[in-house]
Amino acid sequence: MSLIHRAVAIDGPAASGKSTVAKRLADSLGMVMVNSGAMYRAVTWQLLQDGVSSRDEGAIVDAASKMEITCGMEEGRSTIGINGRFFNEELRSSKVNDFVSSVAAVPEVRERLVKLQREYLETSDIVMEGRDIGSVVFPDTPYKLYIDASEEVRRARRAADGEADAVAARDAQDSQRKTAPLRISDGAIVIDSSHLEIEEVVEAAKEALKSLGWEDLS
Repeated sequence: MSLIHRAVAIDGPAASGKSTVAKRLADSLGMVMVNSGAMYRAVTWQLLQDGVSSRDEGAIVDAASKMEITCGMEEGRSTIGINGRFFNEELRSSKVNDFVSSVAAVPEVRERLVKLQREYLETSDIVMEGRDIGSVVFPDTPYKLYIDASEEVRRARRAADGEADAVAARDAQDSQRKTAPLRISDGAIVIDSSHLEIEEVVEAAKEALKSLGWEDLS
């Protein structure tokens, strides 16, 4: 696919720091930060409200196909709404954490959300973070980063945020799914954030973008 605007693709496992890096980087570059994971979490939240089982893929497809999904932007950040409701902290609940990988593995759900993710590039330069941004959503962008961290560090970060989901289990589920698995995309530069402060990771990301051909970085 051809790119109308520039896209920085940031992938990585849970609690690697990719969301924070994406926000800081987008602010620094004057771009819009798009949280693709929030889109899957919003669909998951609505499925939970509808009483859909995480084991019933057919029911997930049927319920998700009936949702009115609204993607927007506000103050440099993506927004996501389902059936007229827009979301915030409720998307980080433990129930959503437990269910979201199952929802994200459903091909029909991914196909619909990937289409919506790509539409952001029709209006803005974006920094998008997720698990398949460089490999599936924007495979043609030259600006691909993969933010990683050790499992021990990521588990500690989750605990510090009051979240107790098992990062190893999330990693396995996201990496082994048949549709758009989590992986380091071709041409991506890997940044290990395990022992770096957030500003150090952002600076490493900027240096990586320069090496990938980004010309107007100070």
